[in-house]
Amino acid sequence: MGFLRLWFGLFLGFVLMNEMNNIGVEGWSKEGHMMTCKIAQELLVPNAAHVVGMLLPDYANGDLSALCVWPDQIQHWYRYRWSSPLHFIDTPDDACSFDYSRDCHDTHGGKDMCVAGAIKNFTSQLSHYHHGTSDRRYNMTEALLFLSHFMGDIHQPMHVGFTSDEGGNTIDLRWFRHKSNLHHVWDREIILTAAADFYDKDMESLQKAIQANFTHGLWSNDVTTWKDCDDLSACINKYATESINMACKWGYKGVEAGETLSDDYFNSRMPIVMKRIAQGGVRLSMILNRVLGGASSTEDILVAT
Repeated sequence: MGFLRLWFGLFLGFVLMNEMNNIGVEGWSKEGHMMTCKIAQELLVPNAAHVVGMLLPDYANGDLSALCVWPDQIQHWYRYRWSSPLHFIDTPDDACSFDYSRDCHDTHGGKDMCVAGAIKNFTSQLSHYHHGTSDRRYNMTEALLFLSHFMGDIHQPMHVGFTSDEGGNTIDLRWFRHKSNLHHVWDREIILTAAADFYDKDMESLQKAIQANFTHGLWSNDVTTWKDCDDLSACINKYATESINMACKWGYKGVEAGETLSDDYFNSRMPIVMKRIAQGGVRLSMILNRVLGGASSTEDILVAT
């Protein structure tokens, strides 16, 4: 086990050094994914925190967020090409709804090949974990990293976008003074602009502000509702439905290709992006606490420690 963890750590280290500048527009940016995973890890019950630490390669130094972008970095490698469709959901144009049986498939019609199906699959894989006797059919470290990443993806509204524009990827526009596209605006532009305008580009300060909003601030009364989940499959479908609703109401609305988005768009959408990062982190902790920590729905901790 120690050798495998060391090898996987060296492998991931190689990936991170060689691929850090080649991250595509699949999901939150590096910063969004890292904040999601930091929030989640700080909310883990002790048993779940211990298992996560055991599953992470030595290279990560116990920090889940250090590897939360790994699924983006390897999705175009031959060995992992199968994972590319798992980062998003394409829904019918202007339907503004999500239906698992209708929408969760790849371009070849392969069932369950979408981010909602991926979360269900990797949660199921992690549920087989038992220290020293985990099911050898599954790579538990990879399952942890895929689940953690995809919980970020499903909370990014443009990841449950329209089919024809690939979740806003083909809607080219300008973000203030530089070229971008609608998907990338939600992936990264809003996050970086918020960090620059309010936190002197300090991502840790931005993350702490997000956490403060759900521990004792604006969203503190909503956290229990965010984590409410009696049926994981239904909950994951709900998360996807939330995202397509927000994509319709806030992502696409009023946006035309070629236009410039600036203060009005940023100021009205920035709170939504921050809330979705918070929800993704809180809900990821809920899943990990239940499958790895043995916590019930009433035992999940509600505030950061």
